[in-house]
Amino acid sequence: MRTEVAIIGAGPAGLLLSHLLARAGIESVVLETRSQEYVASRIRAGILEHSSVELLTEAGLGGRLRAEGHEHRGIYLQWPHERHHLDFVDLTGRSVWVYGQTEVQKDLVAARAAGGQAVLYETSDTRLHDLETDRPYVTYVDAGGVARRLDAAVVAGCDGSFGPSRAAVPPQAHQTFERTYPYSWLGILADVAPSTDELIYAWHPDGFALHSMRSPTVSRLYLQVPNGTDVAGWSDARIWDELAGRLGHGQDGWTLTPGPITDKSVLPMRSLVQSPMRHGRLFLAGDAAHIVPPTGAKGLNLAIADVALLSRALTALLRDGDAGPAERYSDDALRRVWRCTHFSWWMTTMLHASGDPFDAQLQLSQLRWVTTSPAGAAGLAENYAGLPIAG
Repeated sequence: MRTEVAIIGAGPAGLLLSHLLARAGIESVVLETRSQEYVASRIRAGILEHSSVELLTEAGLGGRLRAEGHEHRGIYLQWPHERHHLDFVDLTGRSVWVYGQTEVQKDLVAARAAGGQAVLYETSDTRLHDLETDRPYVTYVDAGGVARRLDAAVVAGCDGSFGPSRAAVPPQAHQTFERTYPYSWLGILADVAPSTDELIYAWHPDGFALHSMRSPTVSRLYLQVPNGTDVAGWSDARIWDELAGRLGHGQDGWTLTPGPITDKSVLPMRSLVQSPMRHGRLFLAGDAAHIVPPTGAKGLNLAIADVALLSRALTALLRDGDAGPAERYSDDALRRVWRCTHFSWWMTTMLHASGDPFDAQLQLSQLRWVTTSPAGAAGLAENYAGLPIAG
């Protein structure tokens, strides 16, 4: 089988890339290790930046997002006895949207099915070959157990941090920058209306907490926990008690409403950037190239920004014979990646308890500055609501 672009990974990055390429008249085939049902059900990011919403809308993918998503003007920052609202629209003229990654995935699956996109699920033993030539190819075993070969002009690695694409780059051809944080998040989904109109980011001496949401009837909440935490040790009652304490139940009349918990998981916190994001005719995008802690709500948005740049670069290469944008892709993408990596690290270190009293006083000082200084508030708002994708 032959195509113009072989895309590894059928998550949001891979399907959005195939969608944008198809709009430019470029053919692709998408290979995915997991089943379609598994990919569709992964509970991931829930916040879309202003630029992400603009891009999805321009690509014809904004109908359900605009109808069923929820536009938020900002967030709340709090610590014991204080809660402050940062209004991103007032500060930067840009808002964010609550619209889960599962919903973005549904929209992309529907759009690609309507476009006749070839998506091959449940493949195995995927290997990338001849990446340093102009005729790379991919070998894999299909869902029926038959060995196959896919020839392409370009390979796009959109298969996450543990897929074959990142591993296909020789060790001597890249650098990896990594930071592992000394804490994780215990995340829950609960069938209960959110107790807040916008997200609450809470610093607390017992650990960070976040009140987010997925819909008017589903809440998403997180607790800072030690690395290696087993969810079996956290009963529903213990989780709600800890959330109530850290989020300030009873503070100024605010109450946290508990409800049935439908999902529990522990998410380790780390930052990782692999540079460059290109090796020959292999281009990396999304989690295949970088991981950020979720505190800054950047993971999915970075993937969307990568894919926007990559689709333009591949269109120039394959349609116009202009290799310039493809040669600049890694440098262009990494500028935004490092800005978002820094912001995610900054939010994480500002809000998570370390147990060190000196660190705690620095964090509280920083929180007071961000919530009282127009310059500090504008800096957080600009980064959170999202920089332009070309930036």
